[in-house]
Parts: sequence; structure tokens; C-alpha cells
Amino acid sequence: MDLKGLSGSIARTWESSIVERLVAYVRIPNKSPMFDPQWERNGHMETAVQLMAQWCRGQPLTGMRVEVRRLPGRTPLLLIEVPGELPGSVLLYGHLDKQPEFTGWLPGLGPWEPVIREGKLYGRGAADDGYAVFSSLTAIAALKEQKVRLPRCLVLIEACEESGSDDLPAHLESLGATLGDPSLVVCLDAECGNYEQLWCTTSLRGNLVGTLRVRVLTEGVHSGMATGIAPTPFRILEQLLARIENPLTGDLLLDELHASMPRDRRAQAAAAAQVLGDAVAGRLPWAQGVQAVSNDPIELIINSTWRGTLAVTGAEGLPALGSAGNVLLPELAVKLSLRLPPTCDAARATAAVREALVRDPPYGAQVSFDAGSATGGWNAPALAPWLEGSISGASRAVFGRDAVHTGCGGTIPFMGMLGERFPRTQFFITGVLGPHANAHGPNEFLHIGYATQLTTCVSLVLADHARTLG
Repeated sequence: MDLKGLSGSIARTWESSIVERLVAYVRIPNKSPMFDPQWERNGHMETAVQLMAQWCRGQPLTGMRVEVRRLPGRTPLLLIEVPGELPGSVLLYGHLDKQPEFTGWLPGLGPWEPVIREGKLYGRGAADDGYAVFSSLTAIAALKEQKVRLPRCLVLIEACEESGSDDLPAHLESLGATLGDPSLVVCLDAECGNYEQLWCTTSLRGNLVGTLRVRVLTEGVHSGMATGIAPTPFRILEQLLARIENPLTGDLLLDELHASMPRDRRAQAAAAAQVLGDAVAGRLPWAQGVQAVSNDPIELIINSTWRGTLAVTGAEGLPALGSAGNVLLPELAVKLSLRLPPTCDAARATAAVREALVRDPPYGAQVSFDAGSATGGWNAPALAPWLEGSISGASRAVFGRDAVHTGCGGTIPFMGMLGERFPRTQFFITGVLGPHANAHGPNEFLHIGYATQLTTCVSLVLADHARTLG
């Protein structure tokens, strides 16, 4: 295979076609159903899926079938099937729904206004995960152009991933045997530690999201009259959260929120820390003078990939500062996001968290915990020798550096679903979410050059997989 010709073809497609379509995609506010309950009426999801489907249908792939699958009340599913010359199948995965806007975008940048600066496309969703369908089909087309024989390739793009993939099980059931029994799954929704080499994700944390609500009064009361008589809901919230998290160290206190980290994953974390060093913490946009929770990059990687953590990501009942009078607030609610270790049981974790938060409420306050979603994590099966060699070879061929294998702190529910359904399948999980790419936050960007090179790596892995099939 002509590597120079392969990478050149992929680069031309990115330059002439993909970037322009991603610019249009960024402009679509197709927020995931959790953040836009009226998504179907608003029509943004439909606009996004049609944009992608139209581009797919224009690609030079003989016999390709592009289908937008629909189920009542569910987000759509984009499914592309490229027939192969070899037995078996490969499944390539991504998603097209987006996180909400968030605040703090730099001047001239915004979630729905695409801007290209210094080779980076800024705006919501291009990196997480709009590029996936374009990269996947381009990798396949470049191999077909070089007459490389492949098995059947299925590209599956869901529209509910940022809401916990709630609609995906129904779609998988409706697909029946359509997916077949893929021997390789490629996912392009993960992180990269830098933009200088190929990164392979070997585990994903789970995610438990819920709303904790505390009510002490039926209406707000003058703070001079009420404090000292009624407890403040804020203080009660502090006490309740201290039941599940040590407020000084951030350590989670419930056994159900912990899991043992395998020895090989510890070794991978140490190897990744050796590559990244101070960049493990340096990838975050720190306020001046703030320090990380540890000076040891190995501990930071383990903390963010194999240990449970708690974050308060939203609140209701707190007035803005400019309109906050001297009032004892009657009710407060906070949204909790618990990242669960990869092998943690999400159902047991949910039950334990709810019991800890609502039992024996201080002062008899009205306390509730509504678990919005609970998604388990995933620990990859051991890499087959051919795949481990292929990933390393692709990284050296494209970047001139070895690949790095490590865990990812985020959640991709589909990987857990597939792992249960296809226990013999090999997984190549990678992505473009590197330093300062800031998915879910302000100033999210797609590193166009890295995404182009990553596409070439995907092509090389697909070609090596085809060789194992004869």
C-alpha cells in the first residue's frame, strides 16, 4: 500500500470537503435530548443528521447504503453500510448530538459560530463528535481507492450519546442481526494526551447524574428573622454531600463507588505519565495560582481514569448576585455528576448514593435525590497481538512516535453495550480531544491537522485487520 498516496488522498478530502461540512455542522444547535427536551419539534437534530447523510451519499463508495433509522419518540440513528470483499465485518462508531452552550467563550468565539484559527476549528461538537462519520468514511474510501480488500464496514452514528445513549438499546434491538458479529470496533469519541502521536483508550469511567434537592420552607423569609431559627438549605446540602465525599481530599466515601485497578492499567498509566509529565495537569485552563490535587502525574492519571469523583455541575434556587436580597432561601437543588470507576456497578452505585443522601435528613428537611441517568464504565479486553502491533505501527508511520495506551475519564455507553454483546470483539478506541480542546466547556475546538492524521491511522488499522481475514 502506498502510504504517501493514502495520506495525501485523506488530506485532500479533509481540505476540500470535510472542513466545510463541519463548519456547517457547528452552526446547528442540535443539543442532546437531556438539554433540549423539545429536540424533535425544534428540528435541529434532523438538520444535523441530514447534513451528514447527504455528505455520506456523495462519497465514492460503490454499493454503499446510507439509512436514517427512526423509532417513535427516539432520536434518529445514521447507519452506513459499505459492502466488503472479505468475510466478517467492522463497526465504526460516533455520535452527532451535542452538549449545551456553557459560558466563558473567548471574544469572537461561540458554540454555534464556527471559527478557524491556527488550524483549529472552534465551536460546539466538531471534536465531540461530529468529525467521526467524516473520518470513518474517508478512511474506508482511501483504502478502496488503493484497491485494498476489506470486510463489510458499518458506520453507526447515534444522536443521544450526551444523554447517556438512552435511545441506543431500542435501535440496537430494531437492528436485529444487521450488525452481525464484528471482529473489530473503531470508536472516534475518546481523548488524546497530545497531538504528536496516536492514543488508544483502554478503559472508560461510568457516569451517575442526578439532582439533589433540599427544602426547608415554603417561601423565602427575611434572613434577619429566619436565620438562627430555620437551618439554611445550603448548610444541609454541605452535610449531605459530606456523606459521599471527603470535602478536604475529594475521596469518595462509599464502598460502592470504588473498584480495584488492574495491574496492567496501572502500568499503562505510568507509561502515559512518563510521556506527558507536567502536561497531565497543564492541559487544563488553570486560574492563576491554583494547583492540581497532586504533583504526581501518575496519580493524576489514575484519579481521572480509574477512581470515582464527584462534581456539582449546576444549581437551582440561588439568585444571581445582583438580585440576591437578605433572604433565607426556602429550597436549593444541585446537579451531581459522579464519575464511576470502569468496573463499578452503576446500579449499585446509584442505590448507595441515594440511600446515603436521603436517610435521616438533618432537621427533618425534605430531601430527595432523582437519578437522571446511570451508565456503567468499560474495561477493554486484552488487545490481540495483531491490533497492538497495528496501532503501534500506525503511530510510527504517521507521527514518527510510539502509540500510548491509557484510560479515559469520560463515558461512552455504547462500548459497554458492545462489550457485553460481542465479548470476542477487538476495540480500537481513540479520538481528538487533546490539550485545551475542552469538549463540553467553552472554546471547544477540533485540531484539524491531528484529525486528518488520525484518519490515516484508522485506515492503516483497517488494512491490518483485513490482512488477518485473508
